[in-house]
Amino acid sequence: MTVQEIIEELKQASNKDAIEGMKRFGITPEHTYGVKVPILRQIAKQAGRDHKLAHALWEINTRETRILTSMIEEVNCVSEKEMEKFIREFNYWEICDQFCMNLFEKLPYAYEKAIELAGREDEFAKRTGFVMMARLAVSDKKAPNEKFKPFFSYIYDESTDQRNMVKKAVNWALRQIGKRNKTLHKKAIELAEKIYQIDDPTAHWIAHDALRELKSESIKKRLKDG
Repeated sequence: MTVQEIIEELKQASNKDAIEGMKRFGITPEHTYGVKVPILRQIAKQAGRDHKLAHALWEINTRETRILTSMIEEVNCVSEKEMEKFIREFNYWEICDQFCMNLFEKLPYAYEKAIELAGREDEFAKRTGFVMMARLAVSDKKAPNEKFKPFFSYIYDESTDQRNMVKKAVNWALRQIGKRNKTLHKKAIELAEKIYQIDDPTAHWIAHDALRELKSESIKKRLKDG
């Protein structure tokens, strides 16, 4: 597909009512067609993986073309320098999460980069690091527990960051790692209980929400049966 063909597809699928709904969920890019992600996935499937097309779409700077960049970019073409370029321009949670889900978690240096980003001060760089941790816990089914244990100290250290984009990502990472298997489930609960002891409202929220899910009967049953 060409850029122009993709733009025509987006115009046809445009939904002004969806734009208003997105605003309620904090999805507030400056330019958007209001196209839902499942439709974007259909367009991306038609386009296939294409490095040049991905970058051309990024430069157009609409919500949909930038999400499509994450879906069609060729993984082996993404250097750390290019990854940093994307991250610097993240300005709302959805674009960050889509890039983590569709592209960043697939990079060969994903684990190391997740740790490095989690230790930064910038809000969206830090969110990217923790969302990558959460996504790797879900998608990298064959990874040994040792790959995830280094994440715990970063989850603890950043559990007092009150910025909404960060605290939700820290919580997400803790919960997803804890749901992988019995061993990590036990360690995640121990970490959440340790975080809860911190005299800080953000830490209390992260820990309480994580413990509520990790100690639920549905999770315990799934891990037992698994």
